[in-house]
Amino acid sequence: MGNPKGFLEIKRKEAGYRPVRDRIGDFGEVEQTLNLEDRIDQAARCMDCGIPFCHWACPTSSKIPEWQDAIYRENWEEAAKILQSTNSFPEFTGRVCPAPCEKSCVLSLHNSPVTIRENEASVIEKAFDYGYIKARPVTKRTGKKVAVIGSGPAGLSVADLLNQAGHSVTVYERDDAIGGLLRYGIPDFKLDKHVIDRRLELFVEEGIEFKTKQDVGVNVSFSDLEKEYDAICLAIGAMKPRNLPIEGRDLKGIHFAMDFLKQQNKVVRGDEFSNQERISAKGKNVIVIGGGDTGSDCVGTSVRQKAKSVLQIELMPKPAEEREEHNPWPYWPNTLRTSSSHLEGCKRRWSLSSKQFKGENGQVNQLEIVQIEWTKDAQGQFQMKEIPGSEEIIDADLVLLAMGFVHPIHEGLVTELGLELDARGNIKTDTQGQTSNSKIFCCGDATTGASLVVRALDSGRKTAHSIHKYLKK
Repeated sequence: MGNPKGFLEIKRKEAGYRPVRDRIGDFGEVEQTLNLEDRIDQAARCMDCGIPFCHWACPTSSKIPEWQDAIYRENWEEAAKILQSTNSFPEFTGRVCPAPCEKSCVLSLHNSPVTIRENEASVIEKAFDYGYIKARPVTKRTGKKVAVIGSGPAGLSVADLLNQAGHSVTVYERDDAIGGLLRYGIPDFKLDKHVIDRRLELFVEEGIEFKTKQDVGVNVSFSDLEKEYDAICLAIGAMKPRNLPIEGRDLKGIHFAMDFLKQQNKVVRGDEFSNQERISAKGKNVIVIGGGDTGSDCVGTSVRQKAKSVLQIELMPKPAEEREEHNPWPYWPNTLRTSSSHLEGCKRRWSLSSKQFKGENGQVNQLEIVQIEWTKDAQGQFQMKEIPGSEEIIDADLVLLAMGFVHPIHEGLVTELGLELDARGNIKTDTQGQTSNSKIFCCGDATTGASLVVRALDSGRKTAHSIHKYLKK
């Protein structure tokens, strides 16, 4: 590496967030950027560790030590080329990835890993600033046509690679804009949408065709697509939300998290909604049920909408602050995670089960909860048990269900196609991403259940290679 003693001489330095009082007043990205000198210093901390566990932990197998060294040498063009050799969209992962690479960095043994995610974002932004990222129009076409259904991270990844291979690619999106989860599932304060639009402009120039408001199986006939295209890839995500079927669920003011987040992203874009349509946290006691990233996004959005109070509750027990013995490095640490949203003003509670919603005149205003404890049965399986006498009533004017997703939406296209599903309701594929219909491939969350953006990107790349082989035959 450029500075073999960098990890000894330089301490980890994060860019940090904009001040809370500033950022909660808008939906601009919360993360700041380091100056050039500090960024080069942070790249210099990447050491010649022999076995790059960061590379092993990254779903895209990013060649992290190589592009860190290029940063140190201030060769941003080389760094960008290396970075994009395994990841079509480092500008996305550099903003929203939870960075499993950093958790497996050798320096994590001392709780001071290289700032890999921030460095990644810096590389691609420098490359855009310096004009290194340009459209690469395809000069020779194969004559083969591919339809990609879904324009989230997996679908865009598939489309990019197949287009570069010379195939003619058309992306069908049921919503009114391209991007899927990136567009409507992630708040602007984490991912500004101009970042998506900037990449889409390049794709259009490169020859990818995008069609919005095209709900295949509803207003677009799948049989017509099957006749027109040589291969079809489903990248429809796992968007069936987990429900909470308890008493009072039909009261007004209880919404799935994605409905809340999607609407706010549209409002930021400039869309308007009537008072009846608007899901607003302003002046309300907000309860977010679910402790994951989606729940965290609901917290940050509620704070910006000027909620009276925000409480996030979780069924599982509170994670440990530090790694436990059964969870060693370099594996992902099952420890407490605190997001920028959590720092903006909310309460968090764990080991709570929701018993019933209460309300007046059809509107929710309270939630009954009970404390629970987790024990293991004779087979070693965790069992949930309510603690007698621990029932509690809390104010709840707006409830957001952020308990994850169960599988792809079956109604419509999936049911029509009659594809084989796995035990969890996901679309079953072989190792090549091929479904029970040999002409139809599937990738991303639709095959695995809800996961990380970076895993969806990797799945899309692998499936694109499989489709390319299929078309060559």
